[in-house]
Formats: sequence, C-alpha cells, structure tokens
Amino acid sequence: MNPLSVLAVIAGYFGLLLIISWFTSRGATSATFFTANRKSPWYLVAFGMVGATLSGVTFISVPGEVYNSAFSYLQFVFGNLVGYWLVAGLLLPVYYRLNLVSIYSYLGDRFGEFAHKTGSAFFILSKLIGAAFRLYLVAGVLQLAFFEAYGIPFAVTVFVSIALIWIYTFRGGIKTIVWTDTLQTLFLVSAVVLTISSIAESLGWSFGQMIREVSADSYSNIFTWDWKSGNNFFKQFFAGMFTTLVMVGMDQDMMQKNLTCKNKREAQKNMLVFSLAFLVTVFLFLSLGVLLIRYAAEHQVAIPAATDDLYPLLALNHFGFAVGIAFLIGVIAAAYSSADSALTALTTTVNIDFLSTEKYSEKKKVKVRMVSHLIFSILLGLTILIFRAINNESVVVAVFKVAGYTYGPILGLFLFGLFSKRRIKDQLSPLVAVMAPIISYVISLNSQEWLWGYQFGFEILILNGLIMILGLYAISRRN
Repeated sequence: MNPLSVLAVIAGYFGLLLIISWFTSRGATSATFFTANRKSPWYLVAFGMVGATLSGVTFISVPGEVYNSAFSYLQFVFGNLVGYWLVAGLLLPVYYRLNLVSIYSYLGDRFGEFAHKTGSAFFILSKLIGAAFRLYLVAGVLQLAFFEAYGIPFAVTVFVSIALIWIYTFRGGIKTIVWTDTLQTLFLVSAVVLTISSIAESLGWSFGQMIREVSADSYSNIFTWDWKSGNNFFKQFFAGMFTTLVMVGMDQDMMQKNLTCKNKREAQKNMLVFSLAFLVTVFLFLSLGVLLIRYAAEHQVAIPAATDDLYPLLALNHFGFAVGIAFLIGVIAAAYSSADSALTALTTTVNIDFLSTEKYSEKKKVKVRMVSHLIFSILLGLTILIFRAINNESVVVAVFKVAGYTYGPILGLFLFGLFSKRRIKDQLSPLVAVMAPIISYVISLNSQEWLWGYQFGFEILILNGLIMILGLYAISRRN
C-alpha cells in the first residue's frame, strides 16, 4: 500500500476518535472519568467490549492459527462463554452491592490493606506488560506500512501513538472509551466481513457455497481429545472458563466498563449479550482463516512460516485497495481499543487503590488523575521500547507469558474471599502471591517428567490460582 494512503487512514481514524472524545468529555468530572456517572447504555457497552476483548494480536493471529490447529480455539471460547456467565451471576452482584469504583477495593474489605494493594499491584504489572506487548506488535505493523518509508524512528511511532490515546482519553476517561470501543468494534468486524466477502467472490462462491465449503474443510475441525495435547478439549475449556473469570471478572480494565451501567441488572444483560456477540465474532475470524488458506492454495501463495503473517500478507498485497484499507483500520481499531481502556484502568487503580483520591477536592482529583494518566502513558511507551530493544521474539513472548502468571494470585484472592469465611494474616498475603506463580512455573517446567508426559497450556492459570488458595488457607484462621 502507498504510505500516503496509510497516513490518510491513520489521520482520519484518530480524527474521528478525537471528535467522539470532544462530545463525550464535555462537563466531565472525576466521576465521569472513572464510572461514566453510571449512565452507559448496556447494549453499547456489550458491543464495544467485543473490540476491547479482541486485541490487535488476536485480529492478526487467530485466522493464521487455523493453519496450525484448525478450529480448536473454539474449545477455549466455549469455556470463555461459561466464564462470562459466571462473572454475570457471581461477581457483578458483589461489585454493585459494594458500589465499587475499583474492584480491588473488595479485597480490602474482605482481607485488609495488604491484600488490597497486592491485588492492585499484580493487576498493574500484568496490564502494563500485556498492553505494551499488544501495542508493540501493532506499532511494528504501522512502522513497516508507513513510518519506515519516511525514516521516522520507531520510538517516534510509539510515542505519537500513545500521545494520541492520551489526548482522547485524559478528560472523558471511561465514558469516552465506551463510545470509542463501539466504533472500533464496528471497524474490526467490518474488516473481517469485507475480507470474507472479497475471498468468496474471488473463488466464485455464493454465500451458501462458502458456508458448505468452510464447514466441510478439514481445517474447521473443533475438538481434540488426546489428553497429552495442549489442545485437549477439557484443558482448553476449563482454561477458557478460568481465564475469563480472572481476566474479565477480576480485571479492572474489563469490569470498569461493566460498572458504568446504570444497575446490576443492566450490567448482567450487557455481559450475556456480549458473550454471544464475542462467540459469533470469533467464529467469523476462524472462518476467515479457512478462507485465507483456500485462497492461498488456489492462487499458489506460499503460507508464511510465521502464520501470523498470513492475513496481513494477503490483505495488503492480494485483495485490493478496499480490503487493504479495511484491514489496516481493523488492526488499528483492535490494538487501540485494548490500549486506551488499559491506560484508563491503570490510572483508575492507582488513584483509587493507592492514592485514595476519593478524599481529595475535585480540583486536586483532576490534577492527580491527569499526572498519573501521563505517567502511565510514558511507562507504556518505555515498555514497548524495551521490547524493541530486546529484539528477540521468543524473549518478548516469554515476558508476555510471565505477565499471564501474575493473574493467578488475583484469581486465588478473589475465589478464597468469595467461597471462604476464613480470615488471613493480611501482612503475609504479598509473600504468598509472589510464591504462587514461581511454584507454578517450576511445576510447568518439569511437568512432562513429573506428570507422565503432561504439558501445561493455558490451564497453568488454574494451577496458579489453586496454589494461591492453598497458601492463603495456610496463613488463615477461622473467622
């Protein structure tokens, strides 16, 4: 694609976000930034959460992964579905009953200040690394598509991108994000639908024939029953369920959107409708993967060694200008719908959990909030540059996986708090939270030798949470 076309797309996209920001942030207060004054329409939140859940990494990776593991990712998504329903039935009533702004305040009420700060700190670490990793990959795509052609350094690409996020979120916060997420979801779903339509047309298939071809293709197989495989159904299903519980229901980023709904009932409707919309969207991505493989075979295009490159390769070089533009907007939308809400959630967690700004005057609240929002923007940029400096994809992915381990202590804290009435020695909770992921990692590293060839996949989160629960039990007493 022509670099000037890429520039026009990026400029137009962010121009639209800034217009939305201007409308949504008029008369904004700290309550607007943190909770959108609890006036968000539930259906708007539900649709927008699809884009926030599907990061730029997912947008690029899921279609390409079909070449390696067919539709087996749906097993994980089925577990996600149950997880969303558990969040709606189990966690949202607690959060609304306590009228929380930061969900980690629950840990303070249940256990004490050390547990409260521990949960918040692990979230900050996880979210900062995770958001930086996702934005790093997409910034690399933008660098190749435009900035590199004009000799613009990668650091400038990163900080310009983050500066734009800061500009459209620093006033309206979560209220702005509810609306921008909706727009971004529309863009990324439209990109997939347009690509599917383009491929079907190029292959000479009608809509009905396309459905028959995809469903009959060997790459559309869903279930794997080999217990040693990382794609085993039960591993994937339960990992998907627990991943959703912790990375949605116990994650400030995702829950902050839910808590902008008017009441518990509307938040639960949002979660149920979102879960179904998410399932449909993932199915579209997987179907696109089959079509990309069929197109490549038909036109004798070699599948890249890194299958993540399959969708970008075909969209930018084979499907024409319209699909190329749609793909670029979809990637940007998926990446920034994750990054902007992560930045807002990090700011909220620091202000509520560590600085307790509820006690400040409105003028001081605004000042502290803006400074912390700016600091996290800089930290996000610096973390991305560290990934770039490492310049080793396997190391960067390993760092990202480490961030995944840090959600285990959060899972353990919440589950122990919800299903046990025991009191813990609060000052020991940070130590247990540090030990749980370390022990999990050691077990995972030696699982094939110790557990008769068993390999851990996503379900390492469950083990991590279980070790955390056992540790909390060891430092607890009857209430």
